[in-house]
Amino acid sequence: MFPLRRNRRLRTSEALRAMVRETIVTPSDFIVPLFVVEGRGVKDEIASMPGYYRLSLDNLQKEIKELWKLGLKSVLLFVKVDDKLKDNAGTEALNPDGLMQRAIKTVKETEPQMVVMTDVALDPFSSFGHDGIVGGGKIINDDSSAVLAEMGLSHANAGADFIAPSDMMDGRIFEMRTLLEDEGHHDVGIMSYSAKYASAFYGPFRDALDSAPVDLKDVPKDKKTYQMDYANREEAIKETLMDVDEGADIVMVKPGLCYLDIVRDIKNAVNIPVSVYQVSGEYAMIKAASEKGWLDHDAVVLEQTYAIKRAGADLIASYFAKDVVKLIS
Repeated sequence: MFPLRRNRRLRTSEALRAMVRETIVTPSDFIVPLFVVEGRGVKDEIASMPGYYRLSLDNLQKEIKELWKLGLKSVLLFVKVDDKLKDNAGTEALNPDGLMQRAIKTVKETEPQMVVMTDVALDPFSSFGHDGIVGGGKIINDDSSAVLAEMGLSHANAGADFIAPSDMMDGRIFEMRTLLEDEGHHDVGIMSYSAKYASAFYGPFRDALDSAPVDLKDVPKDKKTYQMDYANREEAIKETLMDVDEGADIVMVKPGLCYLDIVRDIKNAVNIPVSVYQVSGEYAMIKAASEKGWLDHDAVVLEQTYAIKRAGADLIASYFAKDVVKLIS
């Protein structure tokens, strides 16, 4: 009791605060999302994500070398493909010489120890901008899962360490795990977007990949029939436990800051690593507010990172990864 117990004694200096700090952030906590495009010498800044770029394969090599020097050990690859390669079946996604497959090989050739994770969803390859196959005014679940499993296998064949299905089709983790096992990819992991919400925070990401749903008759106008309702909490645990049962090695909550209650619930419910995606809208808000002088960029980035880790995240996919590592070092 006071005054025998004065809690402020443990806050009197930065050295002491660091000694008793409960939550620690290290470079190994991060997964770095990277956007890849065709061409050479391309470093194209994304208008809605200041300071973040689409990279051609030669600049991807340079980025991988920089990340490795900073101690960042994992990347999550996304590709922007030409409209002429898009269809409703995700045909280009299965091309063994496609951009994603070449990007995987580029990373592994540049730094073999870098953990390569790959996005598995059809929206970058879809003429309709959806994560699955469109038919009869809806997303066809089982046909989509079959194509997504083949897509994941193609990434594994190219050298991916983890595939990261972000589509939210029912049963797709079992389809992928079964196919990977059948094809001998026993060590390729699955990081499942298990609790991915139908969020308004994805806008800048869709700008980066030109992957927003199209506004056409008989095409769903949004992704709410497969991504989760943000009003729901218990559903996230159900979805995650099903993915674990189907063979997921890591589970993910997306977005980040508005869903920290979900992160904690899932962390308490599973015994495998939990990742969080701090998404493009979260990045863009901080950038915009700091450019206006309304927020201290570095202070807010650190605070949000620690909040996500404190909530229970073992891994954080973040566009701020390089910034945070430089700040904490």
